Amino acid sequence: MMELKQLERYAADLRLLTLEEFAALGFGHVGGAMSVVELLAVLYGKQLKHDAQNPDWPDRDWLIMSKGHAGPAVYAALAMEGYFPKDMLLTLNQGGTNLPSHCDRNKTIGVDMTTGSLGQGISTAIGVALGNRMDGRENYTYFVIGDGESNEGQIWEGAQFAPAHKLDHLIGFTDYNRQQLDGYLENVLDTFDLAEKWRAFRWNVIEVDGHDIAAIDAAITAAKANVGSPSMIVLHTIKGKGCDLAEGKEANHHIAFTAEDMSASIEAAKARVAALKEG
Repeated sequence: MMELKQLERYAADLRLLTLEEFAALGFGHVGGAMSVVELLAVLYGKQLKHDAQNPDWPDRDWLIMSKGHAGPAVYAALAMEGYFPKDMLLTLNQGGTNLPSHCDRNKTIGVDMTTGSLGQGISTAIGVALGNRMDGRENYTYFVIGDGESNEGQIWEGAQFAPAHKLDHLIGFTDYNRQQLDGYLENVLDTFDLAEKWRAFRWNVIEVDGHDIAAIDAAITAAKANVGSPSMIVLHTIKGKGCDLAEGKEANHHIAFTAEDMSASIEAAKARVAALKEG
């Protein structure tokens, strides 16, 4: 089990690998992949019960990346955990690859659920959590949704169902970066206060800085201690975090670039990795 400094190094390595995936391709969903790096570092580095040598282990925790376009960051974590060789990351979204643009359980070892049709991940996560409870298992089901994705009505059907069935081994994360495909939430379809919405649906809600490793770790631990209701951890994040081509830009959902364009971000990521190793 990793401690804080190790998790920070994990996140730095994960961000670098994800950037290198995109650099090999020349385009992709950079914004939404970069904003969940710290979350994935905490999950795969500490909180998620899994086994790369036995991916279908019945007692594993499940992770459903409902915002399936963040798949490249998930793939980097899976490679770091040994589900497949790291050099496979350089085939991202290319012909014949097993790493498509969106998560696909039939393509990628370690991916628990096919996603990408936004809004549907919460429903599949609820089904998994309910099924595991019926089978007498104590494992957790995690799912990640986007704030723009929260415009979908299916999200709120799930929000009503899960607490009604007291699914306390279901833990969700909202990537609250305040941007979606077409721009800023407030200009497209404002979600208003997402944390208050989830509280209204009787979820145990925790809000944290989505790039703060210690805060994310503590929030997941607190969610696991909650009994009788599902938990939603609202992650206040920056879309495109750590990539100067995307961070702070409005049109950063899916971008194209040259290797030279990406080089500054990769060098900055390498410097971060080196600094943490020295520290």
